[in-house]
Amino acid sequence: MDAVGLEVVLITGCSQGGIGHALAKEFAAKNCLVVATSRSLSSMQDLEQDERFYLQELDVSSEESVKRAVANVIEKYGRVDVLVNNAGVQCVGPVAEVPLSALENTINTNVYGPMRMIQAVVPHMASRRKGKIVNVGSVIVLTAFPWTGAYAASKAALHALTDTLRLEVKPLGIDVINVVPGAIQSNIMPSAEVRYISEWKLYKQFEPAMSRFLTQGRVGTPTEEFAKQTVAAILKKHPPAWFSSGKFSTILGIAYYFPLRVKDLMVQSFLKP
Repeated sequence: MDAVGLEVVLITGCSQGGIGHALAKEFAAKNCLVVATSRSLSSMQDLEQDERFYLQELDVSSEESVKRAVANVIEKYGRVDVLVNNAGVQCVGPVAEVPLSALENTINTNVYGPMRMIQAVVPHMASRRKGKIVNVGSVIVLTAFPWTGAYAASKAALHALTDTLRLEVKPLGIDVINVVPGAIQSNIMPSAEVRYISEWKLYKQFEPAMSRFLTQGRVGTPTEEFAKQTVAAILKKHPPAWFSSGKFSTILGIAYYFPLRVKDLMVQSFLKP
């Protein structure tokens, strides 16, 4: 498909059932050329026969994989107009007992992954003095919930990097958007597991509470609805620096300014065994 006059959008984490997959379909519906990526092509097989999509295997935890995928896109289209750093993993468990290997994997995927993508793409955008970088954060950063320390820490780091990046690349002609989803009906929560429980000494009785927390991913905003709102914001000529949407996004945005004692009371139900 001829790329002349069309936006080339590279999205990480496009497995079917997730936010990235819904974003990919919505960008395509808005007449964009979409580079949909995932660690496995089979997870995006429903997009294979549509010429609006260029599918790439991409593991954001591998610098070699990132460089190869970006090089393929530049060779095919000559540019990347929009980068959406969506790939991420959930990590559920108590901070005091979650294995450091799980924390390292979460940080590697959710923080270093976007950094690898940014450093691979920015030189190409800067050479054209045009581009947009979208980092998908989370409202979990705004109000602490039990059992989400590793995930929240990774997204808080990504928020901070996004704010700094926005300032640094503005002189290069590049816009940066922090997309902050609320509760979305994606596969990241239902597919997460309360793992390593056999290794716990202090928190085995709280496994039902952690399982209750995971069910929140099934009662959120549909991915298609979230994608429509988000893509519309990203494709604006002057996109917002911060865009938040989805169930609980408004209340948690407001709760950010509450006293800590009030915020702690809001989440007490997740601490009941």
